[in-house]
Amino acid sequence: MTGTEFEDFVVKLCRRDGCTDVRGVGGSHDNGADVLGHLPDGRSMVIQCKRYAPKRKIPSREVRDLLGAKVHFKADVAIFVATTYFSGPAEMFAAENDILAVHRDHFGLWNNGASLLSLSAVNGTGQGDRRHRERWKETYG
Repeated sequence: MTGTEFEDFVVKLCRRDGCTDVRGVGGSHDNGADVLGHLPDGRSMVIQCKRYAPKRKIPSREVRDLLGAKVHFKADVAIFVATTYFSGPAEMFAAENDILAVHRDHFGLWNNGASLLSLSAVNGTGQGDRRHRERWKETYG
């Protein structure tokens, strides 16, 4: 899946969950946003999507850029969707600034039917248990 295909997939998941006015805006000069729209409750959202290899982590500077996009687009909610994990500082920054950080485990839940808004309840609570991290290291380590 290319980066653009990943963004389109996120748009489809948002629409499945009842989000409205959802559109992809990614590309060069996107001001830090790949997807814009409204949550089912009417709040505006800005989403940044990153399709990275499993070994790579999302650095905090990319999450900070999303906070800037939230301000730029005057969005109520900022969401960062990734195919990998966030670095510790990135996950902490997201939780401290009310950015929903959807890492690979949460993305799997979302893809398998959990609603986007339900993921906010587990935001910032970590990225897999000890056994999961051990399996990850065996697979990708």
